[in-house]
Amino acid sequence: MTEKRLRVLVFIPAYNAESTIVSVLDRIPRSLAERYDVSVVVMDDASSDRTCELAGEHLAGFWCPGEALYHRKNQGYGGNQKAGYLYAMERGFDVVAMVHGDGQYAPECLPRLLEPFNDGEKRPDAVYGSRMMEPGDARRGGMPRYKFLGNKALTHMQNRLLGTRLSEFHSGYRLYWVDSLRHLPLPLNSNGFDFDTEIIIQVVFSGGTIVELPIPTFYGDEICHVNSLKYACNIMRTSLKARVMRMGVFFDPKFYFPGMTVAEHVNPFASSPAARALAAELPEGSSVLLIGCRSFGLAGVLTAKGCTVDEADADADLCAAENIPWDTLDSVVLLGALEEQPRPELYLMMLHQLLRHNENVRLYAGTANVAFLPVRLMLLFGQFSYGRRGTLSLARRRLFTRGSLARALKYSGFAVEKRLDVPAPWARAFGEGLLSRLLVAANRPLARLLPGLFAYQTICRAHLVPGPDTVLHDAVRDAAGKRP
Repeated sequence: MTEKRLRVLVFIPAYNAESTIVSVLDRIPRSLAERYDVSVVVMDDASSDRTCELAGEHLAGFWCPGEALYHRKNQGYGGNQKAGYLYAMERGFDVVAMVHGDGQYAPECLPRLLEPFNDGEKRPDAVYGSRMMEPGDARRGGMPRYKFLGNKALTHMQNRLLGTRLSEFHSGYRLYWVDSLRHLPLPLNSNGFDFDTEIIIQVVFSGGTIVELPIPTFYGDEICHVNSLKYACNIMRTSLKARVMRMGVFFDPKFYFPGMTVAEHVNPFASSPAARALAAELPEGSSVLLIGCRSFGLAGVLTAKGCTVDEADADADLCAAENIPWDTLDSVVLLGALEEQPRPELYLMMLHQLLRHNENVRLYAGTANVAFLPVRLMLLFGQFSYGRRGTLSLARRRLFTRGSLARALKYSGFAVEKRLDVPAPWARAFGEGLLSRLLVAANRPLARLLPGLFAYQTICRAHLVPGPDTVLHDAVRDAAGKRP
């Protein structure tokens, strides 16, 4: 049985490249046809010269199928790539290899860069040609010193932010497995030069694999269309946004993939100051109902303290629950449950009714503080982006401050006795390490001093205030007991 030949598209984005485009086409190795079904497409991004015309004429008698396409309006470097990758997807190619039309990246390297895609079991999602893998190659190839140092510095910072180990983020020599591209939200990406950073992040965040192989560096007399300072600012902003997105604080659909993890190997109870505060507050041996607390690891800790623990989801029908001992509960804990209710006041009123015959019960209602300093700073800079978790979690239907939480409890028949103002769960974002411990240590006293600004979460301990129906029924019952 013969091995299936991969269909390879050599995609050449070009802009005002009439002096180099024919040479780049001629440098594509004919030997590729011995192993692959090769086609070429030149995407001219609204050049003002004869790039498209020359490419089309040359491809008419080329050794493999090819065509030159012209964008009526300039799409930008990223926009041109979107069109090229869509071309590869619509026409059923297996691999798309991007080779710049200015000749900066050697087409002669294509056979070696394509090789990893032939390994069916360990086939990568992307192969990048790196100018930085071989020490000294980039400078010998004419890369200016300032670009070399900038490339190294930016790549180092991006690796630290994104948890990657790439030798270079900024090479334009890229090959992709086309089926992998189908699962990336490429239309959401920038049309500018930061597209290259965004697609790296998408491959990494989607669980894809990137293989780097060394390539030679060549700097000729091509015109650079990149504003270096603007490019550096854009890619660092993009990388920082992606890092915060992965922490769960910020949300951007182009960097979201189902199953993404935030911080690995984190104990949910140990990483939650709110859960630890509640565990210390609740008496040993008490009867506790936890509502919406399953992700905090609180149940196991309370059980170890000798507490009797019942659990319910935030969206459970509590009125229909038959196994909850409403009249004998010592404590009811709502941690992160109120924000998920479309009408939290009605939810609290329902709890009041269910607990109305239990004079000794205490309600612990904890919510995130929307006035927390980082959220205020986001608003100051015009940002109000929901995330997968945190104060602006996508699951939130309502947001609270310390004052609005206390007010909601009061209106629902509860009187606040005590407030616990807790710092942010930094370990959920950064993992359980020294940095998280230092941030918590700094955040805790500030949360006590200025809770409205520095408390990440507020927990109100409240007792039941008898409603008019209870007061009336008690009076009627007492009067009946005094009758002869």
